Amino acid sequence: MSKQPELWGGLECTVNRVGERFGDQIHATGHQHRVEDIGHFAAIGLQAIRYPLLWERISPDSPDRCDWSWTDERLARLRQLDLRVIAGLVHHGSGPRYTSLVDDDFASGLAEHARRTAERYPWISDWTPVNEPLTTARFSALYAHWYPHARSERLFWLALLNQIDGTRLAMREIRRVNPAARLIQTDDLGRTYATASLREQARFDNIRRWAGWDLLCGMVTRDHPLWDRMAACGLGDRLSAIADDPCPPDVIGINHYLTSDRFLDHRLQRYPHHVHGGSEVQLYADVEAVRVLEPPPQGLEGAVREAWERYRLPVAVTEVHNGCTREEQLRWVAQAWDVATRLNGEGMSVEAVTIWSLLGSVGWNTLLTRPGHYEPGVWDVSSGRPRPTAMIPLLRSLRGMAERPLAAAGAGWWQRPERMVHPPVARPAPMAQHIGLGREVRAIKPLLICGATGTLGQAIAGACRLRNIPYVLTHRADLDLSDGRSIEAALDRIQPWAVANAAGWVRVDDAEDEEGPCLTANAAGAIALARACGERRIPTLSFSSDLVFGGDKGAPYVEGDAIRPCNNYGISKARMEEGIAALDGAHLIIRTAAFFSPHDQFNFAHAVIQTLRSGRPFAAADDLVITPTYVPHLTSTALDLLIDGETGIWHLSNGEALSWAEFARRVAQRCGHDPALIQGVPHAGFGWKAARPANAALASDRGAHLPPLSCAIDHFADHLAPQIALQAA
Repeated sequence: MSKQPELWGGLECTVNRVGERFGDQIHATGHQHRVEDIGHFAAIGLQAIRYPLLWERISPDSPDRCDWSWTDERLARLRQLDLRVIAGLVHHGSGPRYTSLVDDDFASGLAEHARRTAERYPWISDWTPVNEPLTTARFSALYAHWYPHARSERLFWLALLNQIDGTRLAMREIRRVNPAARLIQTDDLGRTYATASLREQARFDNIRRWAGWDLLCGMVTRDHPLWDRMAACGLGDRLSAIADDPCPPDVIGINHYLTSDRFLDHRLQRYPHHVHGGSEVQLYADVEAVRVLEPPPQGLEGAVREAWERYRLPVAVTEVHNGCTREEQLRWVAQAWDVATRLNGEGMSVEAVTIWSLLGSVGWNTLLTRPGHYEPGVWDVSSGRPRPTAMIPLLRSLRGMAERPLAAAGAGWWQRPERMVHPPVARPAPMAQHIGLGREVRAIKPLLICGATGTLGQAIAGACRLRNIPYVLTHRADLDLSDGRSIEAALDRIQPWAVANAAGWVRVDDAEDEEGPCLTANAAGAIALARACGERRIPTLSFSSDLVFGGDKGAPYVEGDAIRPCNNYGISKARMEEGIAALDGAHLIIRTAAFFSPHDQFNFAHAVIQTLRSGRPFAAADDLVITPTYVPHLTSTALDLLIDGETGIWHLSNGEALSWAEFARRVAQRCGHDPALIQGVPHAGFGWKAARPANAALASDRGAHLPPLSCAIDHFADHLAPQIALQAA
């Protein structure tokens, strides 16, 4: 049986400088103020954790003034819980304000910080003085993203050598305190592929990617292919000094992402402008190899194999993360674990797989250069409180403490045809590799979706197709919510892992004259379905509405606010909520509002554009406040919450409160129409039978926020024209 790797965890802890501003991920994810997070980390079975003891945080203003209070409290807790620490001293940083990556005193300053840290915590045996030195040097001194914002090959090599010297000197000081201390040296490791005319650029990239580890191992001597290039920058003496006194890592830490493997193509016309780059000598497109190569690039398995063959040192996968939907996050981690286990079985030494990041990260979509999006990790902290996700059951299964979740099964997007977003390019020399799909010893159960004829049912099914989640979409003939025997027969026949109820009555005004049928569809049928599922321990997902509220709060409603519907449709949804809440089982209810989507012509935003395209003005209520919800965003997050095992009531909308008329103007302007054609009028003029709440805006204090409305409208506009053309055809 193959030896399993250890399970490590990692906390995104970057402190980097952009201009005069220091960004701190520990503050951004809230860990700064939650010592209780450490108990959560220990409870999921981690054997070690990459944890920050960062120079910039402990001595931010002067090397002689150190504040250890935050670190003391947390390291004491980690030690108490017997969670081994891998100490990080600089993480994508350039040191405190009084130094930088290209300063002469960077290495000696880091060594002094290492000495003080080791003396204070002599029991720590595993160290990463500098995380990803090559990547940090590129982003700081070659691409100018981070301080000191240089675009100079000489300064790039200088920044790299300063970090390597900082690592060597830091480990020397640490080992004076603890001679058994290990160096776990991390860096991003991908492979560059290219068209024939860019062969030399790819060759250089594929040599440069090893530079940090090669330097530490004493391999960069006069016969190394990088020696002449660095020596030409006046750094020959530095290279000789490092080669004469190397500091080989005890563990090669590989950080590999789905974007790590790159493809360079001189045919710029095949790619969008934003991926064009290169040098003054030759321009080229630089894209993710997984999005263009057929067969796909070597991936994580190839990176681990290459590192083992090059150094014959123990390897650890020190960052495993995929910023995607929940099941794709699970698949990426499960496959990384299976790769590590299999390679151990082939005689390699893969010591660990590191889950990154435990609390998620903020702003990596902008490379930390400006505010950006939050990506959940093992916990979702978007609400300010850590919410466990489906990653936790997966991690327990990796340690043999539970069965692997069904959502982790199946091919990830990187293994499916939809990975291709550019014209395919043949890869002439594919490396032998195994495509691990996890231990699929059971048939994958489907998600049962009720409501085949509705917008929401179709949207959930579309999201499942995109995400490779097996599903069964039922019509009333397959599953009749008014017939208990039909419900039970369908559940027993299909045997789903969960049920999403997107069926029901949707005609708000008609419900005033047809109260009975509306209550039957939205309340009685939904409750009967949830009861039958609860008896079979099948989780459910149901949808409610902002119309359960009366509209007189004067501020957005959150999940705990009292409901007071003012029409029959709202009453039906309120009774559904109350009935399901009284049942046993795992039941998730999502309140939402004001759907819009380019893929369904029966929604408000679509009607706005169709009317304006015909040259007519469009009337919309200017005295009713709503929070519009983009259906693709809604279904994506709803599925994530269902996979996470969440229950109770959640509010999901795109977050911005505005009138129907203002929403129409925003949609019109973004789609290239004159917003002055939107006529704001009182809603009483539409002759609606059902009363409407004046302000039914939704907010959430539970987290899982959808992207902002501006982003949703952008997506709507970008996808609307192709959809209209398709409908016309």
